[in-house]
Amino acid sequence: GFRHYTVADCEFNSSKLNDIEYTQSYYYNKLEYVRFCSSVGKYVGYTEYGIKNAERWNNGPEVIARRGEKERYCFHNVGIDVEADLTKS
Repeated sequence: GFRHYTVADCEFNSSKLNDIEYTQSYYYNKLEYVRFCSSVGKYVGYTEYGIKNAERWNNGPEVIARRGEKERYCFHNVGIDVEADLTKS
């Protein structure tokens, strides 16, 4: 069988909220073919199929919806993650 999966990730490099980077990567059989990165603000394709999808998604409502994910997904969890890390140290 084939595997298709998506991974969403927030990278906290400092305590400043502006330095948080949200990425969402799409994989097919362990090969990343397209990624949304909040620092770039659009989808980037890494394969022929990924490039076609990135072009289509960047011209549609998908990219606008994805731009709000940093605030919705990352900012919501930053307080929880920082507090958990501080109690462990």
